[in-house]
Amino acid sequence: MIKILLADDHALLRDGLRRSFESAGDTVVGEASTGEEAVALAKALQPQVVLMDLSMPVMDGIEATRQIREQVPGTRVAVLTMHDDIDKTRDAIAAGASAYLSKGTSFTDVRATVLRVADGETALSPALAGAMINTVNEAKANEDLLSDRQIEILQAIADGMSTKQAGRYLGITTKTVHNHLNAIYRKLDAQSLTHAVLGAVRLGIIDLNHEPES
Repeated sequence: MIKILLADDHALLRDGLRRSFESAGDTVVGEASTGEEAVALAKALQPQVVLMDLSMPVMDGIEATRQIREQVPGTRVAVLTMHDDIDKTRDAIAAGASAYLSKGTSFTDVRATVLRVADGETALSPALAGAMINTVNEAKANEDLLSDRQIEILQAIADGMSTKQAGRYLGITTKTVHNHLNAIYRKLDAQSLTHAVLGAVRLGIIDLNHEPES
């Protein structure tokens, strides 16, 4: 038997989940309809697991997850949501969620996951786990598309350096920089330096928020 807090802005869904958990012998200690309420109830009721939706008013589920993990470290969060995409999954896990399930998951699997989370384990739905693995593999393949030096040059330019400044920063000549850029254009099928930088950003090869070392 575990103590669960339900956080979802749909009352009918909460009611169905509560009935199902209670029929299975678990205790639903509270229900929240907003992210803010979920944080407050988690602090007051100290559930073992919060079953968290992501799309809620006042405060979304990702921020609520982050605050619960910071303020109630003994409570773990399992996300149950309609959002079945990699970016949301990554954000929720970064916020501290221990599991991420879609609302198409059967109650049997939801409860099994909640039990695992209560025991300190982590879980993703099989579809999301596979998609995340594919994303990692694609990112690795994109990194291999360019050499380390070519990535350094593009990153330096994305950081605001001219080709001459990039050469000085990396300890190579401007001519070498341009030779690398010509190779980059061919590999990324880019027509200009701007297109090459934007293409590399889209592929996850470089980061526009990167801070160059001094």
